[in-house]
Amino acid sequence: QVQLAESGGGVVQAGGSLRLSCVASGLTFELNSMGWFRQAPGKEREFVSRIHRSGETTYADSVKGRFTTSRDNAKYTVYLQMNSLKPEDTAVYYCARSRGGTQIDPSGYDYWGQGTQVTVSS
Repeated sequence: QVQLAESGGGVVQAGGSLRLSCVASGLTFELNSMGWFRQAPGKEREFVSRIHRSGETTYADSVKGRFTTSRDNAKYTVYLQMNSLKPEDTAVYYCARSRGGTQIDPSGYDYWGQGTQVTVSS
């Protein structure tokens, strides 16, 4: 059974940084592409980033240049380094396993973590 567990969320002032982690189990991690999404209150879940099994990364325009996704296959972990945080980055952040196809829509992912809250104060 595939399980994903995020951690690292918290409260930070605007301009600050956080690093989120997502530990995976129940899958051959190095063969899977992984994504990060976020959902703010009253809004739809939106794509943040994706890291292909090759290590190639893709980012939403809203986070490009500020966020970095990486992976450590030996630790079955994917990371999201978030710098220069803004109040509009406030959301619950989720990691997910890609099942192929679209990489920016939640329908392209089949397993999700429980999420971790990120709050950026102004």
